[in-house]
Amino acid sequence: MLTKKSKTQPRRSFIFTPGLKPDMFPKAIASGTDIVCVELEDGIAPQDKNAARKSALKIFEEYQQSNDVEVILRVNSIREKFGIDDIKAILETDTPPPAIMMPKVISPDEVLLMDKLLGERNHTCKLHIIIETNRALESALEIAQCCNRIEALFFGGVDMAAELRCENSWEALLYARSRVVHAAATAEIDVIDVPFLDLDNLVQLREEAIKAKNLGFTGKGSIHPKQIAVLNEVFTPDQALIEKAQRIIKTFEDANTGLVVIDGKLIEKPVLREMYRIVNIAAKINS
Repeated sequence: MLTKKSKTQPRRSFIFTPGLKPDMFPKAIASGTDIVCVELEDGIAPQDKNAARKSALKIFEEYQQSNDVEVILRVNSIREKFGIDDIKAILETDTPPPAIMMPKVISPDEVLLMDKLLGERNHTCKLHIIIETNRALESALEIAQCCNRIEALFFGGVDMAAELRCENSWEALLYARSRVVHAAATAEIDVIDVPFLDLDNLVQLREEAIKAKNLGFTGKGSIHPKQIAVLNEVFTPDQALIEKAQRIIKTFEDANTGLVVIDGKLIEKPVLREMYRIVNIAAKINS
């Protein structure tokens, strides 16, 4: 019985912290988020890229990895000089980040190249891929399954809206979001929605987070610590759901069959994968 429990990781929320300001990193770690992403890409001006890279890598020289917070380094696109410089610096260090976020990906070839370079250096960095280009959206399923290092897909709504020449709204991006969710679900990896940009509207943040959860996302980004509690609440399995999942798992294990009837409803065995995920996520959150 494969539950992938060793790979289960709560990814309900994430927040960026600038690589240029390492003093902000401890605050991000203490914010309550599941993921802290040290930023080298869009949030850093071109003239500050080199300094940000040095400061960010210094963080990983000193950081002691925690079981409570996942830490990622977002590099620049590896099709650009800044991204190439980022990767060279990671390959040269003996203390690489635990995971790397790759933006502006357009094909699986970029991910496979990163995997090859990290493997040659014996770096164990996991990969998180942002789907935010038309070409990546078209190849999302292939990208999601191309490499065992990939832990999650992230939906980049702002860039995707520009690529698609549409509004950056839930309705306009529903098709693109659904494609990304489908790819991640097929690869059995997590999928994280774009941050909600209206900092002062926590009501709408909750509404959009619930929509994302119902669509299949496992988490959503934040732009400020005050958004994190809402995201964690929305994406945390409630007690009723946990108990339901436990009951379905037990019923299947006791019956040793491909389908069971619970509360008058027919439930087939493929549902078990999500039930195990719910139980494992709840266990990690409460541990």
